[in-house]
Amino acid sequence: MATYTITLNERAARGKALVDYLQALGVQMHKVSPKRSATKTRIYDPETGCYLKDSVVKSIEQTHEDMKHGRLKAYESVDELFQDLGINV
Repeated sequence: MATYTITLNERAARGKALVDYLQALGVQMHKVSPKRSATKTRIYDPETGCYLKDSVVKSIEQTHEDMKHGRLKAYESVDELFQDLGINV
């Protein structure tokens, strides 16, 4: 015996039909309210053909917040960056 977790929309015709079919087979089902992560928007990266990991999305969101609050600096060149950091080249 194995345990499987599936997410489906019971209000849709296909979801309702699947639930009815599984009940007819005698499958034990436990209804659980969806987790927050199940409804979270996932970001697809067409270059890699994969969805971005949660850690990458969190980093992007943090960077966006930093940009909104002026916590980022833009440099015209590497020399300007080194000068700001106090590195003599």
